[in-house]
Amino acid sequence: MNAIKWTMKPRQLFSLQKNPLPQLLYRPFKRFIQTSPEYSFDQNTTPKSHLIEKSNNFTPTTSISYSKLLSNCCQTKSLIPGLQTHAHITRIGLSNDKNLRNHLVNLYSKCGAFGYARKLIDECPEPDLVSWSALVSGYAWNGFGKEALLAFREMHLLGLRCNEFTLPSVLKACSITKGLMLGKQVHGLVMVTGFESNVFIATTLVVMYAKCGALEDSRILFDLMPERNVVSWNALFSCYVQSDIFEEALGLFREMILRGIRPDEYSLSCILNACTGMGDINQGKRIHGDLIKRGYDSDPFSANALVDMYAKGGDLQDSMAVFEGIGKPDIVSWNAIIAGCVLHEYHDWALKLFRRMKNSGTCPNMFTLSSALKACAGLGLEKLGRQLHSVLLNMNIKSDPFVSVGLIDMYCKSGLLEEAKAVYWLMLQKDLVALNAIISGLSQKGEEIEALYLCSDMYKEGIGLNETTMCAILNSTASLRAVNICKQVHALSVKSGLQSDVYVSNSLIDSYGKCENAEDACKVFEECPFGDLASFTSMIASYAQCGKGEEALKLYIKMQDMELKPDPFVCSSLLNACANLSAYEQGKQIHVHILKFGFISDGFAGNSLVNMYAKCGSVDDAGRAFSEIRDRGIVSWSAMIGGLAQHGHGKEALNLFNEMLKNGISPNHVTLVSVLYACNHAGLVTEAKKYFESMKESFGIEQTQEHYACMIDLLGRAGKLDEAMDLVNKMPFEANASVWGALLGAARIHKNIELGRRASEMLFTLQPEKSGTHVLLANIYASNGMWENVAKVRRRMKESNVKKEPGVSWMEVKDKVHTFIVGDRSHSRSGEIYAKLDELRDLMNKAGYVPMVEIDLHDVEESEKELLLFHHSEKLAVAFGLIATPPGAPIRIKKNLRVCLDCHTAFKFICKIVSREIVVRDVNRFHHFRDGLCSCGDYW
Repeated sequence: MNAIKWTMKPRQLFSLQKNPLPQLLYRPFKRFIQTSPEYSFDQNTTPKSHLIEKSNNFTPTTSISYSKLLSNCCQTKSLIPGLQTHAHITRIGLSNDKNLRNHLVNLYSKCGAFGYARKLIDECPEPDLVSWSALVSGYAWNGFGKEALLAFREMHLLGLRCNEFTLPSVLKACSITKGLMLGKQVHGLVMVTGFESNVFIATTLVVMYAKCGALEDSRILFDLMPERNVVSWNALFSCYVQSDIFEEALGLFREMILRGIRPDEYSLSCILNACTGMGDINQGKRIHGDLIKRGYDSDPFSANALVDMYAKGGDLQDSMAVFEGIGKPDIVSWNAIIAGCVLHEYHDWALKLFRRMKNSGTCPNMFTLSSALKACAGLGLEKLGRQLHSVLLNMNIKSDPFVSVGLIDMYCKSGLLEEAKAVYWLMLQKDLVALNAIISGLSQKGEEIEALYLCSDMYKEGIGLNETTMCAILNSTASLRAVNICKQVHALSVKSGLQSDVYVSNSLIDSYGKCENAEDACKVFEECPFGDLASFTSMIASYAQCGKGEEALKLYIKMQDMELKPDPFVCSSLLNACANLSAYEQGKQIHVHILKFGFISDGFAGNSLVNMYAKCGSVDDAGRAFSEIRDRGIVSWSAMIGGLAQHGHGKEALNLFNEMLKNGISPNHVTLVSVLYACNHAGLVTEAKKYFESMKESFGIEQTQEHYACMIDLLGRAGKLDEAMDLVNKMPFEANASVWGALLGAARIHKNIELGRRASEMLFTLQPEKSGTHVLLANIYASNGMWENVAKVRRRMKESNVKKEPGVSWMEVKDKVHTFIVGDRSHSRSGEIYAKLDELRDLMNKAGYVPMVEIDLHDVEESEKELLLFHHSEKLAVAFGLIATPPGAPIRIKKNLRVCLDCHTAFKFICKIVSREIVVRDVNRFHHFRDGLCSCGDYW
């Protein structure tokens, strides 16, 4: 005994009960009976209670009757009858009976009335091993591990030698407290006292080592056991299940069967939990068959495990069948089936079951209510969620963190952020799960800045973070386009070791992509150890968002080489990349892949197809893709309306908009921008005014800067400059660069010097780095013959170190994108291109083409200006298209700036001379040149 080193300090051993009765620590028994007449015996639970219904008539000849009565009270945990029996024992003078005292200590300990039990032990003149063992056992089996160990220490100091009944309780206490070192000391005591061959003690040792995290030692000890019964096997593989080592648990179960040990209902229900953990529903069905075969299917533990296994495995039909077969479902049964419905988003089923449970008389607990709250969140049932919150308050478990998280999630998904925040701040102990719930809710509802501040504050207070926190923060940084914060989170993920998590890595790639930082996104991707579909999807999307379509397409080829099958999201991102590149042919190939992999009915892929074809210049293909979308949402309609608008089909766009309204689809602000855009490029002023002025009344949409800019641009193009300025003055907010840019463009069209000066001065303040403002202002001066002012603008550009953005044009031929800039001779077919241009110039001159040298601002001779004009990037691209594509095929070109007036005029001549359609997509819209005319009607 002296070999054991006790490290805990002695302290008072009395402990509050989990559900304390209204008693004093040492309440007089006689007074208790007098003041508690409401307590009576239940004939069903205490068969011998009639013996003491009337104390005056009860006179037993020996203490045997009392011993039997106390044993019965202990088995049924009937504390009140036990107290009354104790009072009778005291009255008739048997209180010093050692056997009765032991029974009483055992009763009080099992019922959690430790104050009474300890008083009896303290009043005993001599220490009694049975009483002390009963006290230690009571503490351990009621979950008071520390108190049990302290009681054992005191018993040890009194010189009492523990026996085979004491040791299992002490080992259980070590398991509760995770006291592995102390458990090893008790193991030594087991060896010294010779109880290592006792199967019950050996089994408890196996459990102790396992629950203290020493599974290897637990297995070694188990293998060394000379005798192993079904309880021993159950103990070991249940510990593996509780440690989430499911396959090992299943292996042990199979080994037990092979060794001829017949499993009991506990074995089978435990292995069902392992099948649940592995998600192996087929193995679970085999265990179910074994349960039926052995007659254990009516066992409540097994039935509950079956309900849980089927529910979590997604087989709700079988789960319901097992559940309905339970005669009287307990709270565990109800919780399992309701949680399973919620897990698989059958929220309406979950709430119907919740109502059935209440009607059956079973009271919900916090787990039931947590599932019900998730169902309310999934269905957006705010009122029912509030009612459940009231129930929780009445149950006095409002501070439970598990329930609080459910409330936060429910309020966030219902859009009630203030209520969600109130629940969070009222939590007594804010943990990481609750923090994740509130910042995710704030981020999803557009409160990204508050989410970031809250996360920062909580991190400083030491709550910490995990992969869920990281993903929520990165979602906020992506929405805010806050690249600096993204970099800080990236550094934090590296420091905390979370960057290796696949979700965190993909969120970093996505956030960098949305912050238009493809370089850092690529670094994270290259360092990512997974190389799975999710990481490729994130990186391809990032390239597409950053305008690096070629890199996105190259990465897709690499992904195919790795034999990774794409999903609709990859295809959608690739289509967006093709749209940005105007890569029509490659977009068609992605379309083929969508058909091949069966994604044509996917909404994301369908909408991206419409957008891709529209931006690649084929509005007819866009229309066909739109017609194949089964469930057209607002995104589908907006994409098609926007496509028609870009191509100058204003009336068709408005007709489609009206058709959308007839189908019951409400527009959003993007749809109305497209409608105004359609009116703008078709010169439909009256229609635009009608839609603009009725936005709030008809559709409940407030006018934004984008709507105002579109309307002001339309009025300016139509020559209604005063009306446009009046609208600027009436705006409820300060005009931004888009508005002043629209006015500057209108001033250029109508050669209004005064308006041009005012708009340009505002733009110099708002966007000093933009060269387009200087160019447009110089064009206004040049068109009015004010060459000195043109020179001043050029000097101002030079002094401000503002460089003119060079015009760049792109053309796709045979899956390759060719790039051209003015006067470029770096192309491999440069000689042929310039020869074709010379040929075209001769033909055009004969047809009446006159170069518009006045738009060129270079201070050079007129002949040189003509040459510069004819070597513009879009003309080089057209010439290349004529020599590189089959005769009669459309030529599709994209330009980063507005197509110049001279090129616009030249293309009308070229398309007629060569009998080709030329499609030019500039920064504003599409121009379709056919038979000497442009689809824009020279209005752009």
